[in-house]
Amino acid sequence: MTADPRPLTGEPLALDLLNTRWMREGAVQDLLKDTGGLAVWLRANGLDGRFAADTPTLRHALQARDALHKAVHEGATAPVDAVLGHGRIRATLTAEGPGEAPEFHDPAWGPAWLAARDYLELLGTAPDRIRTCAHEACILHFFDTSRNGTRRWCSMAACGNRAKASRHYARTKES
Repeated sequence: MTADPRPLTGEPLALDLLNTRWMREGAVQDLLKDTGGLAVWLRANGLDGRFAADTPTLRHALQARDALHKAVHEGATAPVDAVLGHGRIRATLTAEGPGEAPEFHDPAWGPAWLAARDYLELLGTAPDRIRTCAHEACILHFFDTSRNGTRRWCSMAACGNRAKASRHYARTKES
């Protein structure tokens, strides 16, 4: 079992899919460069028992990631809507009561569709809290759950600390 190499995990599914690309030493890294990386992402999100880490699922996940990137950075809605067209929510009634179940035309669309659906839920909850890390060399995304909604960094230990160190260096260099 391969470990998840990403510096930020545990974000909502839509943002976690975006975070399958990150920067390391000035170069973009991509977890979804092959089906092995897809297997890592599926496992990290509890989807490995439901969906196969195969080429069609990878292709659809990459399409969803690009669609989400366009939605977050450009406000484009059509690409996310196109992904959503491959599934639906079916109302259910079970012994536990009413519920909902996702259905997909093709199971290979499952993870991509679930990520796009999660983005809709984030938009419905607090669209202003979907953020990109403020560090100029970082491309990670997060959902700001801080009480006052002022989180700026994907991680205070990484990007926040680098920004503070840069400011300190600039101040001492001026002196």
